[in-house]
Amino acid sequence: MPTDIDLLQSWQHNAHAWIDAVRSGSIASRQQVTDQAILLALLGLGPQRVLDLGCGEGWLLRALTERGVTAVGVDGDAQLVAAAQAAGSAPVHLASYQQLAENRVDIGDDYDLICANFALLQQDIVPLLSALRGRLTADGALVIQTLHPWAAAAGLYQDGWREESFAGFSGHWQPMPWYLRTLGSWLDALALAGFNLEALREPQHPQSPAPQSLLLVARSCQARRANDRVIG
Repeated sequence: MPTDIDLLQSWQHNAHAWIDAVRSGSIASRQQVTDQAILLALLGLGPQRVLDLGCGEGWLLRALTERGVTAVGVDGDAQLVAAAQAAGSAPVHLASYQQLAENRVDIGDDYDLICANFALLQQDIVPLLSALRGRLTADGALVIQTLHPWAAAAGLYQDGWREESFAGFSGHWQPMPWYLRTLGSWLDALALAGFNLEALREPQHPQSPAPQSLLLVARSCQARRANDRVIG
């Protein structure tokens, strides 16, 4: 069975190929749908300070900074962190998800938005999301964009490890393990981590029969209870 270490090692191997793919615009789904979907979702919430979890080579950090948003990145691969730092002005931290889950790295606090754009690929995300919830402001939001479980299930719609072979991508790639969870499992994970779902979207190209991604917006359960008391 794959582990989080196997997942990280695949990213370490694929880092340069990934940087080239993103910056050359060779991933059609990103260019046509998902890049714009996450950017519009974030800007629509009017954030002032954003943490980009699993920021990769930093394209989203640069897009937010260009629009006047204070953005901070964190990633577990040193090559991606270096690329993001070299290409933009936003601070970028090197930290594994385990370190973040255990609050062993100072990446700052009081974010009014934390985003994970195709960055939650491991099996157990609850400890990580629980820890990150403490870095949000009282009414801060978590925005997740991920592979749509129905579209990615390939006829086997159940939780479990899958493999991305990167077939059709140019360059030298190592197959990457990733964990598919059903929609119900995504909602369960959010609830266990102390979040309430606020919005669910399914970005889709008008000429595609299947959604390109699943986009979730959630807020802390404590924020929801506080708002209920104000309304009441």
